[in-house]
Amino acid sequence: MNISGSTRVFLILGDPVAQVRAPEVFNHLFAKHGVDAVLVPAQVAPADFDGFVAQALKARNIGGLWLAIPHKTAMVHLLDHCDRLGRSAEAVNAARRNADGTLEGALFDGVGFTKALAHFGIPVPGRKVLVVGVGGGGVAIATSLAASMASSRASNDAGRIALFDNSPGRTEEVAQRLRDGFGVDVVSVGTPDPAGYDLVVNATPLGLKAGDPLPFDVDRLDAGSSVVDILMKNQPTPLLRACHAHGVVAHPGFEMMVQQVPEYLSFFGYDDIAQAVQADPSDVRALFAAN
Repeated sequence: MNISGSTRVFLILGDPVAQVRAPEVFNHLFAKHGVDAVLVPAQVAPADFDGFVAQALKARNIGGLWLAIPHKTAMVHLLDHCDRLGRSAEAVNAARRNADGTLEGALFDGVGFTKALAHFGIPVPGRKVLVVGVGGGGVAIATSLAASMASSRASNDAGRIALFDNSPGRTEEVAQRLRDGFGVDVVSVGTPDPAGYDLVVNATPLGLKAGDPLPFDVDRLDAGSSVVDILMKNQPTPLLRACHAHGVVAHPGFEMMVQQVPEYLSFFGYDDIAQAVQADPSDVRALFAAN
């Protein structure tokens, strides 16, 4: 990697930030395609976030920001423009300063998830989906699922989304927002019982630490159902191992990240690379799959 005075700099902001995988993937793509750009991690505390963003984006060679936990939500109130998914989920993955000086943001987590479902051969319309965990990732996933179901409302059964979290007030607030925003069947449920669902998504951090319980009872999964665990670490995760032991089809979360890569690239103006990655994401998939 050759960094010079003309290199376009992007920052990925998080707290912590040691876990992020984006720099290795995007810097690989920049180098592979001869783009003079670099993505650098920056650990920024929540108390410093607003001030850091305001100052960082004044630098003319900083092309934009990637947002990691816990800053996806905090970025929204700093934006002048936001895509519909970001507005509905109240979170964004990326932000850029436009030529007129306005800040624009977009959310890709849920888009990446629905594209990953297509890669796995799992259709969204007509699905009965349980999303366990409605933090930033879970809300983004539920939002994109609602958007996909809304686009298929002409069918007799567009599908249903159930949300579970240990904060029931939050799940009901999110469910109401998605019902109002997309006109689809979204409900808050009181337990993470996976019985009766075609697709169950783990969007909790359970599985990151040794001794974590499983996010739901694998024995209760219906025959023929599918599971996606969006955790990136400890592959295969305890949930994936439990599902495989029970003969349940279960997919890792890194495919969601693979499918987001073209979205980021297009957002920041690298359409040619985005099209190349969309056509053949094999090297990106290999990078994410590596522990």
